[in-house]
Amino acid sequence: MSFSELGLDPLILKSVLAAGYENATPVQMQAIPAALSGRDLLVSSHTGSGKTAAFLLPSIQRMLAEPTVKSMGPRVLVLTPTRELALQVEKAAMTYGKDMRRFRTACLVGGAPYGLQLKRLSQPVDVVVATPGRLIDHLERGKIDFSRLEVLVLDEADRMLDMGFVDDIKAIAARCPAERQTLLFSATLDGVVGNLARELTRDAQRIEIEAVPHKESKIEQRLLFADNMDHKNRLLDALLRDVEMVQAIVFASTKRSTEEISDLLADSGFASDALHGDMQQGQRNRALQRLREGRTKVLVATDVAARGIDVASISHVINFDLPRQAEDYVHRIGRTGRAGRTGIAVSFAGMREGGLVKNIERYTGNRIEVHTLPGLEPTQKPASGRPSSSGRPRSNNGPRSFGDKRSDGQKRSFGERNEPRSYGDRPPRGDSRDNRDRGYRADARPARSDAPRGNRFEQTAVRGPSDVPRMTGDRPPRHEGFRGADVPREPNGEINGNSVEYWEKREREAKAKAAAAATRSYGNRAPGARAGAAQPRGNDNRGGANRVGVRGRFKD
Repeated sequence: MSFSELGLDPLILKSVLAAGYENATPVQMQAIPAALSGRDLLVSSHTGSGKTAAFLLPSIQRMLAEPTVKSMGPRVLVLTPTRELALQVEKAAMTYGKDMRRFRTACLVGGAPYGLQLKRLSQPVDVVVATPGRLIDHLERGKIDFSRLEVLVLDEADRMLDMGFVDDIKAIAARCPAERQTLLFSATLDGVVGNLARELTRDAQRIEIEAVPHKESKIEQRLLFADNMDHKNRLLDALLRDVEMVQAIVFASTKRSTEEISDLLADSGFASDALHGDMQQGQRNRALQRLREGRTKVLVATDVAARGIDVASISHVINFDLPRQAEDYVHRIGRTGRAGRTGIAVSFAGMREGGLVKNIERYTGNRIEVHTLPGLEPTQKPASGRPSSSGRPRSNNGPRSFGDKRSDGQKRSFGERNEPRSYGDRPPRGDSRDNRDRGYRADARPARSDAPRGNRFEQTAVRGPSDVPRMTGDRPPRHEGFRGADVPREPNGEINGNSVEYWEKREREAKAKAAAAATRSYGNRAPGARAGAAQPRGNDNRGGANRVGVRGRFKD
C-alpha cells in the first residue's frame, strides 16, 4: 500500500515522497489511519518496522489545524529511552514537517547544555522529543508548559521501563491534559508495559505486528565460541581485518569495556570510537557524526546505542559480550541490514554461556550457526552440551557437564570419581575422622560457671576426646612452655578449675616463681631450668612487685 492511500494531507505526503518513501510498512498501514481517527493506540512492533513514521505522520498532520489553547508549549510530546533515539526522532520530524509553515521542534536530552534548550522553549514549539530524566528537570524548573498538548507518544516504552523511568513517565503523564491522545509503541504489551498502558490510555486500539524478525531475514547470524578474553580479542581483530567489513559496531556489556576495547583497537591501527552513557552529549554526537561520515570504521558501544543508530553503511555487528536479555540481541543486530540491505551479525560466546545462546534462539525462532575462523578454533568445548548442527547425540567420550549420570543410570554424586587421585590415595574430606570431629561438640565443652577463670595461659580447656589425633602433629600445647621442666603435666580430665584447692596451689606456685625471679638479674635463667624451655611472660608481676598471683584474681 502506498502512502497516498493512508489519508495523509498532500503537504505532508509531499515531504514523505521527497524523503524516498513510497510504500508503507505493515505497522504504518494499520497505525496511521487509526491515529488519524483520534483513538489511543497500543502498538507492538519490532525494531526497524517503520514505527517512527507511524506515530509522527498523523501527529504532525494535527498541526495543520489551529490550536485551541494559546501558549508556547508543545502540541506533540515524544518520550524516548535514549538520547540517540531522541535525536533520530527529531530529525525525522523535521523531515516530515519541512514544508509546513513555522514548524518548530526541540530535543530535550541529558548531557546537553540547558541554555540552548531553554532558548528553544522560550519560543512557540510544535514537537518536543525528550528523554524522561531531562524533561522532569524542565518541569520542576517551570520551563515547559503542557496546556496545549494534544498527543503524547511513548516510543520504546518497554525499554524505558527497563531503565527505571516508570515513575517519571507517570509524573509526566499526570501533568498532561486529560483530553490528549496517547500512542504507546513497544516490543511487547504484556506485564508491566500492559499495566502502564491501561493506566495511561482510554479505550485504546491494540495493534500487534510480528514481534520477531522473519526467518528470511537478510542478516546472516554467526556464533563463535571463545576460550577466554585473549581469544575474543584475536577473533575480533581477525573479523575487523576482513575485506568484506565496511563499518562495524562492537557491543560490550559495560562502559569500562567499551573504553578498553576501543583503545585496544586504536593501538592496533583501527579508526575506532567509544559510545556509552557516561559521555557528554556533545561527545556522543561527534562520535555518531564521524561514524556517519565514514571517518570511524569501528564503533564500540553499550546497549545505549542499540536503539538509536541508523547508518546504512554498517556491514557488521559484533556482540563482543552477549546481551543478558534476548530482546536486546534483536535490537543490536538490527543496526545492520537497514532498509533492505544485507548484513552480518557475529556473536562471541564463552564456554559457559550456552544458556544465553539458547534463550536468544528461542526468542528469535532461528538457530545461530556455529562458525570457526581458520587458525583460531577454540580448544575447549561448551559446558552447556549444545548439540551439533547435525542433531546427533553427544559422544560418551566428550566432557561431562555437572550432574551427568553414571553408566548404571544413577545420578553422579558430588565428588564421586572413578579415576585415581592425583594427590595420593587419602579418603575424601567428608569421610575423614578429623572432619567428623572438627565441628561444634557441645558434650566436649566444659560447663560455663560464674567462678573466676584464672590465667588463660595456665588454664587448660577440654576441647575434645584425647584419642583424636592432632592435625598439626605431636607438638606439645602452647601453655606447656610456661611450666618448669620438673613440673609434671596433669591429665586434662582431672583439672577442676572451680575448686579452692586448685587456686591455692596456683597461688603457691606463682609466689615461688616470683621469689625466684627476684633473686636473679634480668636475662639469667633460673638454676635447674632445662635448656630451650620458654620463660614466663611476666603476667605474674604485672603492675608492680607487690602484685603477684594469677593475673589479679588473688592479691597479697
